[in-house]
Amino acid sequence: MGGNLNITNSANNHARHAWLTHYKWLIAICIVAVLLRLVVAAYMGNEIGSLPGIDDQHSYNMLADRVLHGFGFTVAYEWWPLTHAGKPTAHWSYLYTLYLIVVYGLFGQAPLLARVIQVVLGGVLWPVLTYRVARKIMGGSEEIPMATRSHGEVVALIAAAWSACYGYFVYYGAALLTETFYNTALLWAFDLTLGLANSLKFGKPIQFKLTWLLLGLAIGIAILLRQLFMFFVPFLLLWLAWAARPAGMTWKAHLPRIIKGALLMGLIIVALIAPWTILNYRNFHQFVLLNTNAGYAFFFANHPIYGTHFIDILPNETYLSLVPDSLRQLNEPTMGDALMKLSVQQILADPLRYILLSLSRFETYFMFWPAPDSGLISNLTRVGSFGVALPFMLFGVWRSLKQWRRWSLIYLFVLVYAGIHMLSWALVRYRLPIDALALIFASVALVELVNVVRKRVSPRQTETLQQVKI
Repeated sequence: MGGNLNITNSANNHARHAWLTHYKWLIAICIVAVLLRLVVAAYMGNEIGSLPGIDDQHSYNMLADRVLHGFGFTVAYEWWPLTHAGKPTAHWSYLYTLYLIVVYGLFGQAPLLARVIQVVLGGVLWPVLTYRVARKIMGGSEEIPMATRSHGEVVALIAAAWSACYGYFVYYGAALLTETFYNTALLWAFDLTLGLANSLKFGKPIQFKLTWLLLGLAIGIAILLRQLFMFFVPFLLLWLAWAARPAGMTWKAHLPRIIKGALLMGLIIVALIAPWTILNYRNFHQFVLLNTNAGYAFFFANHPIYGTHFIDILPNETYLSLVPDSLRQLNEPTMGDALMKLSVQQILADPLRYILLSLSRFETYFMFWPAPDSGLISNLTRVGSFGVALPFMLFGVWRSLKQWRRWSLIYLFVLVYAGIHMLSWALVRYRLPIDALALIFASVALVELVNVVRKRVSPRQTETLQQVKI
C-alpha cells in the first residue's frame, strides 16, 4: 500500500515539475513573440506608410486625429468608401479608434508607440490564449490529473510557439489595425466557451454569472472590433447548449441554464454596443447598430464586373466607379443600405454567376503559393507562414476526426467563418482568425511527426550503442 502511494507521489511530482517547466517555456515563447513583433513595429516606424494589406491604418490614424482635434468621428476630406468631407463615419471600428485616441491623447500622435503597446499586449496574450485553448481541446485542463496531461501540454506549447512566430501574425501584429486585438478577443471567447462547456457538462465548480459575463465581454469586444463576429454568436450558443449538456440530464432541465447564461452574456454585449448605436443615431438621424461597412463590402465584392472570377483588390478608382451617380449624395449608412439592396438584385438576376464567383474566392482566401504580382514581403510571409503550416493543418484535421467532439467548436467556426467570406469579401487578413485556431491542428500533426521520427531513430541509436559496447 505504502509502495503504491510512493509511486503515485513520485509520478505526480515528476508531472508537476514538467508542468512548471512548460510554463517557463510559455514565458520564453511570449518573450520571443514580443521581440519579433517589436522588430516589425520598428520597421513600420512612426509613419503611416503604404505596405501590403494594411492601408486601413490611414483611416484609423486620421479618425483618431480628427476626434482629438474636436471634429468627432468625421472624415477630413472625401474618404473611402464614399464618405463626404466633414461628414460623420461609422465605417471603422470605434473601439480600435478609441485605442489610438487614448494613446495619442496621452503621448501625442505617436504611431510607433501605439504599435509598441499593441505588440507587447498581443505578443503576450495571443500565445497564452492559444495555449489555453489548445490545452482545453486536448483535455489538459486543471481538473485532469497532472500525470495524464503531458501530450496535451506539448501540443499546446507548440501551438503557442507557432502563433508567436507565424509570419502573418507578426506582420499584422504591428500594423495599426484591429487584427491583434480582435484575434485576442476571439481566442479569449473560445477559451471561456470551452471551459464553460466542460464545467457544465461534468458538474465542476464554476462562478456561473461571472463566467457568462466575461464571455459577454470577450464577444462584445470582438464584435466592436469586427462586427462580422456577431453572425457566429448564435452558432456558438447552439454549440454550447449541445456540448454542455450532462449525460442523463434532460433538455428541459438543461436549456434554462443556457438561456439564463445567454441573457447575462447578452446584457454585456448590448451594454458595449449601445453607446455607439446612440452615437450613430445622433450623427445620422437613423438606426445604425454599429458599423456601416457591410453594404459597401458586399456590393464591391459581388459586382458583375468580376464575372465569375473574384479579384481581391481592385484600384480605388474602379470601386468608386461602380457606385451609381444617383446614390453618391446619400449619407454613409443610407448609401450602404442602397448598395446592399442593389447587390442582392444583381445576384438574383444571375444567381449562377454569384455561385461561381463565390467558389472562385476559395483561391484568394486560402492562397499559399507565391504570386508574381505580389511583392517580396507578401510572398515570403504567405509561403513562410500559411504555406508551411497548411499541410500540417490538414493532417491535424484528419487526425482530429477520431475525437471530433472535442474539436467540434473549431470545425464549426472554420466552416461558418470561411463560409461568410466565401459569400462576401475574401482577403488573406480576414482568414487570420481561422489560422489562429488551425495552428492547433498543425501542432497536433507536428507532435505526431516528431514522435514517429523519434521512434524510428531511437532503435538505431540503441543498436549503435550496443555495437560500441561490444
